[in-house]
Amino acid sequence: MRETRKTEPRRGGEPTLAELRQEIDRIDEAVHRLLIERGEIIESLIAVKRTQESGAAFRPAREAAMMRRLVERHRGLLPLDTIESIWRVIISTFTFVQANYAVHADMSAGDALMRDSARFHFGFTVPLKAHAGAAPVVAAVAASKGDLGLVPATALAGAGAWWSALEPAAAPKIIARLPFVERPDHPASLPLFVVSKPLPEDAAIHEVEIFSVAVAGWSAAAARAISPLAEVIAVPHGAYDGAALLLSLPQGRKLQEITDALVAAGGSVRGTALVGGHATRYTVSSAAERAGRQKESGASS
Repeated sequence: MRETRKTEPRRGGEPTLAELRQEIDRIDEAVHRLLIERGEIIESLIAVKRTQESGAAFRPAREAAMMRRLVERHRGLLPLDTIESIWRVIISTFTFVQANYAVHADMSAGDALMRDSARFHFGFTVPLKAHAGAAPVVAAVAASKGDLGLVPATALAGAGAWWSALEPAAAPKIIARLPFVERPDHPASLPLFVVSKPLPEDAAIHEVEIFSVAVAGWSAAAARAISPLAEVIAVPHGAYDGAALLLSLPQGRKLQEITDALVAAGGSVRGTALVGGHATRYTVSSAAERAGRQKESGASS
């Protein structure tokens, strides 16, 4: 591979505009060459996988670690939004190259919002297929070879307990929650769960565990009792006081704590099932706060 040398500025002065543009061209070429090199490594990876393992190419645990490192080392003029989106597209596209897949999306939360989130996280190479509801998304993922599904991570009127379809052992599971890098000014801020067929244990991550819970005696008191303990989506289910819950338990929280709180509030638990898990979301400050810290750091140096 040919090495491109850095352009030196004119002797005794600042670099000229032409020299600076030459530097940009050098960097652009280097970035492109590195992406080509990454593709060559992926080709080797595909060959190794065909002989050593099978299954989906998705690795949420590895992806979460990559994105945390990306945010921690990022600095300078380029907005975090841009660098996150670039890396998301790189990861998603090279995953697509390893094993073609489509993204099935529930458009119930808003077509524009969902498309913005899907394209931010998966780019334009990965096919996007629209559905009217979360249940059809889960069904499409179940019927596919290795597709992903995007469903709102919030309660939507009329959506029903779509997560009950995730309860059987071989059924699709929640493997990620987007956006992973949380910030107040995120350009693709729609809260989403990513659904796929079950992943190998070494690929999945369960820092946050997600349970489907059937409850009788659901009430405002029961909702208040568990809301400080877990993120909850609740829909009416069964008898007049029955409810189906989707509980996201933060790292270190046990399901028994939730069920005890429900019983203490007058409810009863009729059934529970683990339906997925994801990495703990990585929270960063707003752009204004980051800029303020960088300014203070520059002033003190």
